Amino acid sequence: MNHTPNAGQAGTITLGGDLTVNRLGFGAMRLTGPGIWGEPKDPQGARRVLQRALELGINFIDTADSYGPEVNERQIAETLHPYPRGLVIATKGGLTRPGRDQWERSGSPAHLRQACEASLKRLRVERIDLYQFHAPDARFRIEDSVGELAKLQQEGKIRHIGVSNFSVAELERVASIAKIVSVQNRYNITSRRSDDVVAYCEHRKMAFIPYAPLAAGEHAAPDSGSRELERIAKQHSMTTAQAALAWLLARSPAMLPIPGTSSVAHLEENVAAAGVGIQ
Repeated sequence: MNHTPNAGQAGTITLGGDLTVNRLGFGAMRLTGPGIWGEPKDPQGARRVLQRALELGINFIDTADSYGPEVNERQIAETLHPYPRGLVIATKGGLTRPGRDQWERSGSPAHLRQACEASLKRLRVERIDLYQFHAPDARFRIEDSVGELAKLQQEGKIRHIGVSNFSVAELERVASIAKIVSVQNRYNITSRRSDDVVAYCEHRKMAFIPYAPLAAGEHAAPDSGSRELERIAKQHSMTTAQAALAWLLARSPAMLPIPGTSSVAHLEENVAAAGVGIQ
């Protein structure tokens, strides 16, 4: 294992032709309170994780207005603004939080516009580099939801548009409405239902952002049950969590993993996986 981890060791990926970031990012969701609700128990610790992420070469941070809700975006701005050159803050809209551990889809054009404009204020930016539609809402046509993001893009409030929890069929439906530069779906070594979406992204030079890259920690234990992970971990003298990330990075050049943690030690452990090449 490399003793001086840096996210740049994973290589780079370009979003939309003009935003190049290191291919190992950070998912900030877990810096909020239990149940992704409210303030963290250790606000200073959360700030230190964000600061350390940048020190480790991470220049892609993923968040959403629903994380907290609102807490996560505000944390990022309070800790990192003014943002260093090259740092991409990606956020999402389209979910609401009626209570702790409760998530409801809200894909109306009006809600997405309101959510995007509120995120601009919390993040203290005039334009969001990557704004992602969090999840399709069956009450509204995805063409209308994504169409509203295209309008916001034309107004200069969004630089690039991404989507989350989309199938290939849904991506095809919105392909003529807006240029989609990234897809964020659940994906890891034991959950590969989005294999076809990964292939779609790779073919079209889009980024695939796998959420739950460690399957919510199930790969962090030595007895995770995955023979493939155990083989990779043993071969490269690393943890199964690091093996899970190394596997994702090797899986496709379109992959942009965003492992999240509230621990500096775990953050450093995750970033160390960037320097491991596996077959």
